[in-house]
Amino acid sequence: MSLVDLHCDTLYRAVTENGSLFDNTFHISLSRGEALSPYIQCLAVWIPDEYRGEAAANLFERCVDQLHRELQGTRVRQCMTAHDVEETIEQHRTGVILTVESGAVLQGELDRIPFLRKAGVRMMTLTWNGSNELGDGIGVENAGGLTDFGRQALPVLEENDIILDVSHASEPLFEEVASLARRPFVASHSDARAVCPHRRNLTDDQFRRIQQKGGIVGLNFCRDFLHKDGTKAKMYDIIRNAEHFWSLGGEETLALGGDFDGAEIPFDMEGLEAMPRLYELFLHHQYPEQLVKALFFENAVRFFSRYESRQDLIERKKETT
Repeated sequence: MSLVDLHCDTLYRAVTENGSLFDNTFHISLSRGEALSPYIQCLAVWIPDEYRGEAAANLFERCVDQLHRELQGTRVRQCMTAHDVEETIEQHRTGVILTVESGAVLQGELDRIPFLRKAGVRMMTLTWNGSNELGDGIGVENAGGLTDFGRQALPVLEENDIILDVSHASEPLFEEVASLARRPFVASHSDARAVCPHRRNLTDDQFRRIQQKGGIVGLNFCRDFLHKDGTKAKMYDIIRNAEHFWSLGGEETLALGGDFDGAEIPFDMEGLEAMPRLYELFLHHQYPEQLVKALFFENAVRFFSRYESRQDLIERKKETT
């Protein structure tokens, strides 16, 4: 089974708990991930809402330092480009993609964006639940959208090939991103509000807006997002959320963003080892294997390749000429 996962907090846990990406008891270890081939894991640097300014920047640098130190001398590759992803897949290896969860890492400075891209950041969740220099997250009461700085930052992020991620965004911020983004954007770890009415989940309209821009949505395994009574969440609830998004025509839009090591997952999942069983569960429910492969792997791979080729911009220019 091949896998691309758009979001986990394993790198943050390894740094803040003096752990390892390879030898641990977390939801994900890159050693255990070798059983999947090929396997591409997005590793997020989570910036909690209490981290701002130098504290946010220092946390990011600690995470990047640990990532580089642990990957040295291993067969696991940091994928800086879509070409790196494609080569890793061809070689049936494990690859990691660096992402950031919260634009607080920018410290309100546009000059930080090229620095992040040079470090290998490919995707940025614009907010966590609170407010930062870019705008308001979903947990802010009477939330607004983007700040003036946020509106300035969006095109610079896109120009540096850093994908805009609206998981955790307030609804006004989501609407502004959907209107202002010139390139596809994503919700890397969100489920369907029609299935589970949690504020972090996407409305049908939000899903369609992402779909219309050529973006993708990664299904989150957080049990509170999967089922309105999180204590009852099971792996099957991931299928329920997938079914809903597929009913909206999301066959090429839906991917996985499990939120491993950042959320409480269903009791019948132990972490990464559960992914082959989840794959088989989809097949057991009579979903075509090509559709399941697209969910677990192919949609995300195609998205990264398409985004970096800027085919979306070429097609948009054709539409306006």
